[in-house]
This record gives sequence, structure tokens and C-alpha cells, in this order.
Amino acid sequence: MVAIKSVAHFSIPVSDVAKSTRFYTEIVGCRHLQTVRDGQMAFLDAAGTCLILVKREPPINPVQDNHGGVHHSFEVAHEDYSVVLDHLRAHGVEITFEEDRQGGVLNGPRAYFHDPDGTVLEFIDLTSYMGRPG
Repeated sequence: MVAIKSVAHFSIPVSDVAKSTRFYTEIVGCRHLQTVRDGQMAFLDAAGTCLILVKREPPINPVQDNHGGVHHSFEVAHEDYSVVLDHLRAHGVEITFEEDRQGGVLNGPRAYFHDPDGTVLEFIDLTSYMGRPG
């Protein structure tokens, strides 16, 4: 059996690397690491995991819906959860769905929203995760 240590990176397609870099740093809270010279990719740090924004031709997600459950989730501290939702609203980002899910694999209050290309993102106050020991 393979024993992975963590997720090294994940990639998100974007139509405008500079615009999306601003969104993911100013709205989501990632830290910019590097944009490659041709501007086709930006490397961001998402709390210790590398997030790569990769230039693709639009439309990325032509219909802004829930995309059948496909999304990227960012955990926030319990005491910051309401603050980050206020931060989204203050920056004109619509929260498309909010719930406090319990009794599943990943539990806690969560809110979903879209990036500039319609990719579904989530902020979660993760109260428990079935895969986490103890």
C-alpha cells in the first residue's frame, strides 16, 4: 500500500491568472509565491499546501451552479468563521449556500461561493473529520 504524507499541490483552471491571483490572495487568504514568466501559472500557498492557478481559455465553468459537488474547501478557525463570511460579503462575493452539516465524514458549518471563473469554493469551520485520528 502507498503511504502518502499529504497533498503536495492542487491546480485550478482560470481564465485570467492575474485577476484570479488577486482573488485567491485578497479574498480567500492564500499567499502568492511566484508567477511564472509567461504569466500562465501562479503558485500560491494555501496554509501549507501549494495551489497552482493554471491559465485556460474561457469559459471555465459556463454555468455557475454547484457543479455536482466538485469544489475546493478551505478550513478556517472556529473563531474566524463568521468573520470570513463577512469578508466575502464586504468584497461582493455571493455566498451561494450555507449549512452546518453534522454526522458525516467532514462536519461543521460551511459556506460555498464562486471564484471569478465560477469554480465552487468552500470555507468550513471543520469540527470533525472521520479521517483524522483521535
